[in-house]
Amino acid sequence: MLGINGPEFILLLIIGVLVIGPSRLPEYTQKLANLVKEVRRMASGAREQIKEEVGIDIDEVDWKKYDPRQYDPRRIIKDALLDDDTKPVSAGGPVAAATAVADESRPKAPVRVIERLAEGEAAPFDTEAT
Repeated sequence: MLGINGPEFILLLIIGVLVIGPSRLPEYTQKLANLVKEVRRMASGAREQIKEEVGIDIDEVDWKKYDPRQYDPRRIIKDALLDDDTKPVSAGGPVAAATAVADESRPKAPVRVIERLAEGEAAPFDTEAT
């Protein structure tokens, strides 16, 4: 509760009683009780409004499912990379023909050509690059 422990809370209550005084203490106690009732009423109203607008009850929501601490980025990436999106295709039929046409129309990866220096040839050096 705001980092206040038991003895500090009792000390604050005693100071509050001394500052307010015994004559105004019942009035302020009633104001505090009314404030607590109003906050509870507002919380209940907000809960009902959310239920009306969203259509779900807050108590029925599984909040652990939305906890960001449960998500491990490494696991999510690994699952996404290892997830097999291809579905088995039957040997014949229109699905197999459509898949074959799609494979033929897919562009092929370019062949990578690696140029190597001749034996004893010096590598090019750019004096302005450094």
